[in-house]
Amino acid sequence: MLTWILEEAGMEPGFLIGGVPQWISRSAMLGRHEPGSPFVIEADEYDTAFFDKRSKFVHYRPRTAILNNLEYDHADIFENLAAIEKQFHHLLRTIPGKGLIVSNARSEALERVLAKGCWSQVERFDSECGWQLSEDNVVSLKGHKIGRICLTMPGRYNALNAVAAMAAARHVGVSPQVALDALSRFAGVKRRLEVKGCVNKISVIDDFAHHPTAIEETIGAVRQKIGARRLLAVLEPRSNTMKLGTMKERLAGSLAEADRVFCYAGAGVGWEPADALRALGEKVFTTHRLEDLIEAVVKEAAPGDTILCMSNGSFGGIHGKLLAKLAQKDIV
Repeated sequence: MLTWILEEAGMEPGFLIGGVPQWISRSAMLGRHEPGSPFVIEADEYDTAFFDKRSKFVHYRPRTAILNNLEYDHADIFENLAAIEKQFHHLLRTIPGKGLIVSNARSEALERVLAKGCWSQVERFDSECGWQLSEDNVVSLKGHKIGRICLTMPGRYNALNAVAAMAAARHVGVSPQVALDALSRFAGVKRRLEVKGCVNKISVIDDFAHHPTAIEETIGAVRQKIGARRLLAVLEPRSNTMKLGTMKERLAGSLAEADRVFCYAGAGVGWEPADALRALGEKVFTTHRLEDLIEAVVKEAAPGDTILCMSNGSFGGIHGKLLAKLAQKDIV
C-alpha cells in the first residue's frame, strides 16, 4: 500500500516486498536513482543467514518504520516472544532521531518494545492519541477528520494497514488526501485475498495466511464480504512454526467462523490436525493426502459457496485443481 501511494504521488519509489503487486507483477524494483528517493522494504524478524543470527531488518536502517503487529512466530528461530521483542528494539535503535516510527497502539508487545527506549518520533495508529479509524473507515488524526478509506479488499486489518501507510507517506511529504485518493485505486497483492476463479457460482480465493491470527483475520474479512453465505476454509499448516505445532492450540479458535474446515497435513507436520481441531466437531475434515482433500472440498461445495485456501506455500496447485474439478461437477 505504501509503495502504491508513493507511486501515485509521482515519487517513483523503489521497493522490495514480500508479495507481487497486482499492478506491476514483480516484487522488487530499483525506482528513481536519486539521493533521497524513497525505497520501501517489507521486513521481518527472521534471521539474516546461518552465519548471522540477527534479524534481517537490523541491516536496513530505515528513516521511517511501520511496526504493524508483533506476536510469537518463527519458533524454529526464537525461543519466545521476548526474544523477538529484543530484536525489534535493536531495530528501533537504528532509526535516526529525525525519523518516524508508526506503531500499532493495540499491540502490547510493541508497546513493551517502545518502553525499552525510543529516540525517534512515534505516531500510533488505532489510537485516540494518534491516527484513528472509525467503524465506517473514516480516518482521523488527533481528533481531526481526514476522510474515508475506500478499499477494494475487505477486512478491518486491511483498513488499518492503509492508515499506517498513510502515516508513513505523510512523513515523506505525501498529503493524507493524496494518499486516500491513491488507496481508492489500490488493486491489492497476489496471494492476499486473491480471487483465483469462479465456477458454477463457487468462488475460490487464495491467501498467504498461516499464523492463527492471520487465519482468523482473513476468515473475518471474507465473512464481511460474503455475509451469511457458506465459507469453506481450506488450510495447509506449512510454515516451520505450524509444522512444529507451536500454534496448534490456537488453530481451532482461528477457524471457528468458517462453515466447513478442511485441513491438509503434508510432509513434516509433527502433530495430528484431527486432534487439534476436534473442538470444531463434525464440520472438520483432515487428511494427509492432497487428492483426498480436493475430493472432499469439491464434494461439499455448492453454488454460492466461497472456498478460501490458506497456505504460505504453493499448496500443491490446489486452486487450479479445485477449479478444474468444480467445472466438471454436476450441479443440481
